[in-house]
Amino acid sequence: MSNKDIFDAHFGRVVDSLKNERRYRTFRTVERSPETFPRVSYYGARDPKDVVVWCSNDYLGMGMHPQVIGAMHEALDNFGAGAGGTRNISGTHSAIVELENVLAETVGKERALVFSSGYVANQTALSALCRGIPNAIFLSDEMNHDSIIQGLRLGRGEKIVFPHNSAEQLDRILSELPPERPKIIIFESVYSMEGSFGAIPEICEVARKYGAFTFLDETHAVGLYGHRGGGVAQLLELTDQIDVIQGGLGKGFGVVGGFVAGSAQFIDFVRSTGNGFIFTTTLPPTVAAGATASAKILQHGNELREQLQERAMQVKCALAQVRIPMLDTPTHIIPVMVGDATRCKEIADTLLEEFGIYIQPINFPTVPRGTERLRITPTPFHTPAMIAELAEALGTVFDRFAPSRSGGNALIEDVPLYVN
Repeated sequence: MSNKDIFDAHFGRVVDSLKNERRYRTFRTVERSPETFPRVSYYGARDPKDVVVWCSNDYLGMGMHPQVIGAMHEALDNFGAGAGGTRNISGTHSAIVELENVLAETVGKERALVFSSGYVANQTALSALCRGIPNAIFLSDEMNHDSIIQGLRLGRGEKIVFPHNSAEQLDRILSELPPERPKIIIFESVYSMEGSFGAIPEICEVARKYGAFTFLDETHAVGLYGHRGGGVAQLLELTDQIDVIQGGLGKGFGVVGGFVAGSAQFIDFVRSTGNGFIFTTTLPPTVAAGATASAKILQHGNELREQLQERAMQVKCALAQVRIPMLDTPTHIIPVMVGDATRCKEIADTLLEEFGIYIQPINFPTVPRGTERLRITPTPFHTPAMIAELAEALGTVFDRFAPSRSGGNALIEDVPLYVN
């Protein structure tokens, strides 16, 4: 047996184990259209068919907005397809500079720095902080995203994990640390799998007490909350108490990419020392122009944000009436709890094939085993008829696969938390 065969056999065993655990990820091929979204074309085993997507992270449908599309067409015609290099080597173009200025203005910080994704933004900024402040202690919420976990691992920073949203436990931990050591608290504003808000006011208060630096991931909140789309910290008027705001361009803004924003000194520090920034090709002008157009639209109007919250409430009420078990969330994200990987996939497959409803099952390692779920994300463009069809279909499918379910819209307690 050749070395290639040995390695391929190993890869095959790993994939087989994922399939046996019902954790193998199946990618659904869908095509979106500005004329029909959130109705999309699904390419399955048979001919393409129209389905309604209920799991898009393009929460406001900005990827379908005519001004965003128009800005990208114009940039493509004017500047071509690519950036041409890294930011240091011929890749700094006027569209990316404008985007960074607009993002800084959106979240209320001095400067911003754009990356190829939100994941890379977290990983790069946090690993740079680990290396740049070698004596620092990083305090990370136990439900923080994998990009945060990997950023701290990459930078080999000393990390203490505190219980989710527990400012009281965070205070206790900080009180026992040497006062002379720098302390950096990392948490999120919207936890995307739970649909919960971070304890921003309480954590900021603890941070002030101990002089800690605050790093807030607003990936699932920028564009969606705040009077300018600056996120939950802006909504709570606490932006000045957050040292670094990280965000994504593929959720509320509907394009692709990520950013960090903070003081001019912090941005210059990451720009100069962050390997994931220095050695990566710049986002193309088309993407930067689209993100800029999206951010400007959301800076000057709350209509889409308000419509999103209205739709989310309508969905929650409709699902509660048919006793669908949900986490009781205050955000636009609605986790429907299943608790079993096989059943979760069966429910999702049935919704897609029989009812034309696409909701991706969420299994381990994205969520802990035993908390498998369907993650529903309404948009302003889901109609009352679509909501009624969703509730009816979920009721029917849950009667088939989970007939002993508890009442809807009740908080699921004692859910195991992420391990980081």
